[in-house]
Amino acid sequence: MLARLLRLADVAFFPSFCRSCGLLLERPGERLLCRDCLGRIVPHRAPRCPVCGRFFEGEGGGHPCGACLGHPPPFSLHRSAGRYGAVLKDAILLLKYRGGRPLARDLAAFAWEALRREDGLWEKAEVLVPVPLHRRRLRERGFNQSALLARAIGRAAGIPVETRALKKVRPTPAQTSLEHGQRRTNVRGAFAVARPERVRGRVVVVIDDVFTTGATLRECAAELRKAGAGEVRAATVAQA
Repeated sequence: MLARLLRLADVAFFPSFCRSCGLLLERPGERLLCRDCLGRIVPHRAPRCPVCGRFFEGEGGGHPCGACLGHPPPFSLHRSAGRYGAVLKDAILLLKYRGGRPLARDLAAFAWEALRREDGLWEKAEVLVPVPLHRRRLRERGFNQSALLARAIGRAAGIPVETRALKKVRPTPAQTSLEHGQRRTNVRGAFAVARPERVRGRVVVVIDDVFTTGATLRECAAELRKAGAGEVRAATVAQA
């Protein structure tokens, strides 16, 4: 009864509203987004490239995309949990740019449930490595959203996480601000393996929030492979 009264007082005097639908957050555990909006985040089940995981729209089954046929990526496979849009987009933007750290747990839970049965993605995986932020961006934001996601997924999957194995050695403009063709050049040489002994000979799964062109994942995977990683896979929460 006391807990209920305290909750009612909190709602009455310090009301919070869902950043997606605008309704009052009044149920226990609700932060930034209401439970109903979080429930509208669903996996995207479209056909996809079996290598890079790019979603295909329309009829037909999955098949290797032109990019993977012409220039196979340094990772063996990548999978995204959902389409970057609607509430999923709201949640990721809140996490990254509005200090919405509590949403990392919800997004990681969604990604894990959507991807946990993906053939070959987690089998014999030995370590999760989040895509790093440059130290300047990390100071500004206060946290690395990919590291938060990796830790939560790692707890669910029972896979250790190495947040310092990979580092970003130079700052780059946000990929979202660039044209498609500029993104690979933007991240070229931006990452390096700081602790090769943590990945050498191991099956690594790189974790990130959003997959767009795949340039960031390609660059990270290439560095991990050069450092001796036995195999590199990748998983992202959303695909734009």
